[in-house]
Amino acid sequence: MPATLTDSHCHLASHKFSTEELDAVITRAHEHGVTRMVTLATCLDDCPTNLKIADSHPEVFACVGIHPCDVHETPDDYLNSLEAFALHPRCVAIGETGLDYYHPAPDGWTDDAYRSRQRDFLDQHFNLAASLGKNIVIHTRDQSGDASLQDALTLYRKHAHQVRAVFHCFPFDMEAAQPILDLGGLVSFTGIATFKNAPVVIDTASRCPAGSFMVETDAPYLAPVPHRGQRNEPAFTHYTAKSIAHARGESLDDLAQHTEMTAETFYQFPTAS
Repeated sequence: MPATLTDSHCHLASHKFSTEELDAVITRAHEHGVTRMVTLATCLDDCPTNLKIADSHPEVFACVGIHPCDVHETPDDYLNSLEAFALHPRCVAIGETGLDYYHPAPDGWTDDAYRSRQRDFLDQHFNLAASLGKNIVIHTRDQSGDASLQDALTLYRKHAHQVRAVFHCFPFDMEAAQPILDLGGLVSFTGIATFKNAPVVIDTASRCPAGSFMVETDAPYLAPVPHRGQRNEPAFTHYTAKSIAHARGESLDDLAQHTEMTAETFYQFPTAS
């Protein structure tokens, strides 16, 4: 019997997953021990689809939020709509939100204005999460350096007394992770932990204390070895988990046990009625 795992971050509403094959994708996840999945919205239009998937599949839960790369296409009065989606009983956190300094500003925007709007949205997402008693899922990405991480951390410090954050797809070293953990936050690791050209990720995963991290796919992106370059899916969570368990010198069952407890604590999954 495979170890029981949660794919703590995927995008099942992506156009790369057809509606017709979603049942098969979820079945394959179960066959590989992935018995729970969290699917995340990235824009207002994406929210109903993710919630519908969660409504239709008891092993799937949803998060709603505006991805930083979508802030320029989101109306200023978006928060009322987002709050209504967040009140859905299958919504377990706010996100995916955050800061993305990797992609250039869209036409008609300066980098400063685009990044400022992203920071405003992230702050608003923190406030919404606090008002609803939910936690938050954060994306950061840079061309080089870690400016987006540091700016997100500045905002997290402002809200950490009310909201817990997970910095998903964490690519940095333990020194960068420690301030997040010191605030009571989490990091989460994707299939990058299986890439030979990304040793810093597996090193960080090997050094994070149990209870401070989760595993995820970010499907359909970032498929782990041996599926690198292919479409990712929740079933592949077990490759990342095995890689991290090996690096930590613990069994897959032991890793699964503490990452499951971490996911349950962070997402506060509702129990079946």
